[in-house]
Amino acid sequence: MTSVVLFDLDDTLFAHRRAVELGVLAQRAEHGGDVALADDAAELHRWTQLEELHYHRYLSGELDFLDQRRHRARDFVAPYGLDLADDLAADTWFDAYLEKYRDAWTLLPDALPCLAELRRRIPGVRFGVITNGELAFQTAKMDAVGLSAHVEHVIASGHVGFAKPDPRIFRLACGTFGVTPANAAYVGDRLRTDALGARDAGLTGVWLDRPDHAAPEPPDDPADPGVPRIRTLAELPDLLARPAS
Repeated sequence: MTSVVLFDLDDTLFAHRRAVELGVLAQRAEHGGDVALADDAAELHRWTQLEELHYHRYLSGELDFLDQRRHRARDFVAPYGLDLADDLAADTWFDAYLEKYRDAWTLLPDALPCLAELRRRIPGVRFGVITNGELAFQTAKMDAVGLSAHVEHVIASGHVGFAKPDPRIFRLACGTFGVTPANAAYVGDRLRTDALGARDAGLTGVWLDRPDHAAPEPPDDPADPGVPRIRTLAELPDLLARPAS
């Protein structure tokens, strides 16, 4: 029986993409001119691609946390002839975006109902978060949306020094809870980083493949991703509380 359920944070429990979309839209509107008049979908896609590129450079150790933000800001405004070469200018731009992103912070609607149902179906179940990010920033997000009260431990790559899908971060989380990987499950929206990474570390890895989200890491064979696949967190209690056959 699973006694610990661990979750990814962004786009698993926390509505990161929605907050990004609203933050980028508001930041562009504040610029005015060509930046504001550009195609919304295209500019959101471009920002998301830059986030993927530079955030993974941070996770790999190529950039520090502030530098990945500066690169995202500079690359986003470069097509409009705007220069953020100075670090202070890049930081100021990103901080303005960050305020708008923060204004849109919210949980995904199936997050708390899932935790409540898991508690009902699995007496004594405990919850944690494993996130690729900075502990202080991710914790601030959880505090703001009321998630911290439901989570016992947060394991953040920026704090421990290695990131998903490195098996060490999953095993460290299990050790923090005092359980073996076989007694823990991990749920996330990225197939390789989250679900397969957890499975390879000995946990039950679950891929949350939301129908309204483009999969950031699509499977090689969509019919057989290699781990349990759910489309909403509402499906998770049935999966984890199912009697052993």
